[in-house]
Amino acid sequence: MRAAPTILHLDMDAFYASVEQASKPSLRGKAVIVGGLGPRGVVATASYEARRFGVHSAMPTAQARRLCPNGAYLIPRFSLYRQVSDVVMALLRELSPLVEPLSLDEAFVDLEAGGVAFDSPTARTTGERLRADIRAATGLSGSVGLAGSKMLAKVASEEAKPAGLLLIEPGTERELLAPMSVRTLPGVGPATGEHLRRAGITTVGELAEAGEDELVRMLGRAHGVGLYRMALGLDDRPVVAERDAKSVSVEDTFDVDLHDRVRIRNEVQRLADRCVQRLRGSGHSGRTIVLKVRRYDFSTLTRSETLRGPTDDTAVVREAAARLLEGVDTTGGVRLLGVGVTGLADYTQEDLFAQSLAAEPDEADGAGEAAGAGQAAGNGALGATAAPVEGSGARAGAEQPGEPEPAPERRWPAGSDVRHALYGPGWVQGSGVGRVTVRFEQPGSAPGRVRTFRVDDPELAPSDPLPLVGDGEQGPAGAA
Repeated sequence: MRAAPTILHLDMDAFYASVEQASKPSLRGKAVIVGGLGPRGVVATASYEARRFGVHSAMPTAQARRLCPNGAYLIPRFSLYRQVSDVVMALLRELSPLVEPLSLDEAFVDLEAGGVAFDSPTARTTGERLRADIRAATGLSGSVGLAGSKMLAKVASEEAKPAGLLLIEPGTERELLAPMSVRTLPGVGPATGEHLRRAGITTVGELAEAGEDELVRMLGRAHGVGLYRMALGLDDRPVVAERDAKSVSVEDTFDVDLHDRVRIRNEVQRLADRCVQRLRGSGHSGRTIVLKVRRYDFSTLTRSETLRGPTDDTAVVREAAARLLEGVDTTGGVRLLGVGVTGLADYTQEDLFAQSLAAEPDEADGAGEAAGAGQAAGNGALGATAAPVEGSGARAGAEQPGEPEPAPERRWPAGSDVRHALYGPGWVQGSGVGRVTVRFEQPGSAPGRVRTFRVDDPELAPSDPLPLVGDGEQGPAGAA
């Protein structure tokens, strides 16, 4: 614990939904839900307007639609979220060399290490300036917590939401924590919270009063000691500047269970390609290929194959994933597939052919459905296509020599970016029965007009997202 509140925790407010509202003027002040749009999709983020209806992250999208039928339901646009995140993280690194990102929208900062704060007044000034800089650079709001430890700084930012700042003065920790729910503390999930409730412990103050010995008896030594220290506000963990990536993976949940073996194989190949793209984008190669299969009955199987050396070669990862699939029984149907690479390295094995021939297979089985949208926020696999795509990415069955490639079906997920030759940039409000409805507007413009086109309109095409602040276009969309 520090004697001054020089550890800062930043948490952007309803990040994905706020980015969507900032880039789509007609959605400002409206209920916006970002996540998977299919029957098995889950909510990644809900705007504060949607949260008033009871919608929250990790909730099934179908349940969210029942609670908030008039909300705007959009696919996530992770490329844009990462761009905005890069801007925010760059501002944090201007404050200190010790920045510990936890996700795209959340990070700890050691202000003392950056020489920008040594006491409460300077810490508060720095936090307020950071919030203003983020607003100017992105148009978004973030909540800031300041305290003498990481745990308390995170608690403070949560209490400051939305768009606020809370500084916890050293020496006031126990008084502040005492009335809070035990679920406030890191590591207290639903199961532990219910176990404590049955013992008559619902607040952090009651947790501290129970004493270390009682908590060790109830929860075990490691968990009991840790919770007791947190209930007293004690946390000595340092801000860690770099966290090495341990794996790269992608996965997709399907609206309808897949039964056709050829389709399943094609989906695995497509996921392998996406995984290698992410692997190369991170500047890594990997030695162990992992296949994840969640079957119709929610049982989850993982299979892995360790190569002789690290690779970022698409063909090698494809071949390994295909071999792993051969050992999995998909009878009855598959609801989720995933491909990952672990054992990351900063170099690539040159002898790719040799490593693909000599592999050391191993396997592990698991069961249960992944809860929450954490995997979804990270992989873009939220039960819906993450961006407009041309076709399915793989044809079921072999192509006959000389046979012309059929025109791929065009898909227009709600929320995706498009551009029309005449009307300029816009976004998809919805599609169906051969039509796609587009609202033509952009960041900084007035709410735009809506127009409907055929799904195969040659003048309409998928587009990259426009920046939230700065070099936006002023063209037909703004005047439509």
